[in-house]
Amino acid sequence: MASQPLLDASGVAKRYGAVAALRNASLSIEPGEVHALMGANGAGKSTLVKILTGAVRPDAGRILIRGEARALGSPAAARRAGLVPVYQEPSLVPDLDVADNLRLTGTPVEPFRAWVRELGVPDLDLGERARDIPLAVLRVLDLARALAAEPDVLLLDEMTAALPADLAERVMAVVRGQSRTGRSVIFISHRFVEISALCDRATVLRDGETVGVVAMAPGAEERIVELMLGSRIVKTRGAAAGGGGGRAAGSAPRLSVRNLQVGTKLADVSLDLGDGEVAGVVALEGQGQDELFGALAGSIQPSGGTIEVDGRPVRFGHPADAIRAGIAYVPGDRSDALLMHRSVRENIALPFSARLRRWGPIAMGREQAAVAEAIRRLQIDTRAQREVQRLSGGNQQKVTIARWIAAEARTILCFDPTRGIDVGTKQEIYRLLRDLAGQGRSVLFYTSELEEVQRVCDRAIVIFGGRVVDILPAEIADEAALTRAAYGLRREATEEPDLPAAVADPSGGPR
Repeated sequence: MASQPLLDASGVAKRYGAVAALRNASLSIEPGEVHALMGANGAGKSTLVKILTGAVRPDAGRILIRGEARALGSPAAARRAGLVPVYQEPSLVPDLDVADNLRLTGTPVEPFRAWVRELGVPDLDLGERARDIPLAVLRVLDLARALAAEPDVLLLDEMTAALPADLAERVMAVVRGQSRTGRSVIFISHRFVEISALCDRATVLRDGETVGVVAMAPGAEERIVELMLGSRIVKTRGAAAGGGGGRAAGSAPRLSVRNLQVGTKLADVSLDLGDGEVAGVVALEGQGQDELFGALAGSIQPSGGTIEVDGRPVRFGHPADAIRAGIAYVPGDRSDALLMHRSVRENIALPFSARLRRWGPIAMGREQAAVAEAIRRLQIDTRAQREVQRLSGGNQQKVTIARWIAAEARTILCFDPTRGIDVGTKQEIYRLLRDLAGQGRSVLFYTSELEEVQRVCDRAIVIFGGRVVDILPAEIADEAALTRAAYGLRREATEEPDLPAAVADPSGGPR
């Protein structure tokens, strides 16, 4: 690597009133380097990226580009200096078409088209409005627009978090290509497999300060976790699966689904969820998991099949019906669940307001006690509690779960709840779900990260082509077994899976 860094930031600090977002951050990037920026949610990663790209002005610190001090007072100034970001949320204006969005940033059309094709979207219509484009494609368009500017340093904030596997692999191939041409990439991701595959080094932030720089090599992941968590470091395994959860033999399931169908996506799904059980759902992109959770949460109407709660048939015409039946939904996209401009207390207390049937006094004492207990139990950072949007992503996700703990929901549907969340917060959520199971509540847990199954679940339910194709106990549900099942391959082990009767029938699906 060259002796002079391409980008060198030191002593960077930023406060928002009483909250110190950054205290003393430093970051040094070499030419041709892919450099990970790591840290727990709220550690200051996004603030540092916004400072480096001119969206936020620092209170202190120095930024050198190719050895020259630069004041990056605006995004335009940062782009002229060769620093271009792709933020976690799409930045295209929703009511404008793609062509108008390109004009806003002065992006040349032909290089943009070339990058879009390179990233796996061959038939883009420049006249299509951004709001009508799927989220995964919007992320690709954001990246293509940034690449068309030919940046010296490309900053990717959770670029792959909302992408299916094929698009994520194309993004990683483009990152590798940028490195080969001498350009650099700052890569933010909570997926260690991506960090290990792509990055040369990792800078770790904790509580707004740089606490270490780690060269990616065997053992680097453990060192990064230690730096991220500091004194909060805990072990993940042993706090999750194997905790004694699961339905006792002969007892009725809390939730029972038979032959559930939703259009052409969910062909025929049967499953049981017991009291005190955390059951994982595993599936490749687009195999029916979205429709399954939507039907159980009352937001999608099934076209066939039955749902029973505690042995009683139910029909959900609206999410409120599912909530009244004791079923709560925690989505992967936190913005779908939260009132971002309202306080932590108001967000957690929403179910209490929904229960009102007539005018009269609200039991404020009970509500406040339940909310306070949920905040304490989940260790939610309430320094910025006036508005939930000011919390880190991890704390926002905790708020969505705390809402249903306070409301005493008996069955919780968690759809990829740890996506885009730091290692420490993930472990807290794992322990929380196991605690809920220990109290007799039931959890259906979809995850896109296969290693989570053995950490938190009692068993794994694998869906392929809109059908349940395997059910594995946690002790054998390692990544290899889950991957085989998710691709519709038969289990190598000789024992038959413990499928519900409607699934075990060979005529019911591709066994």
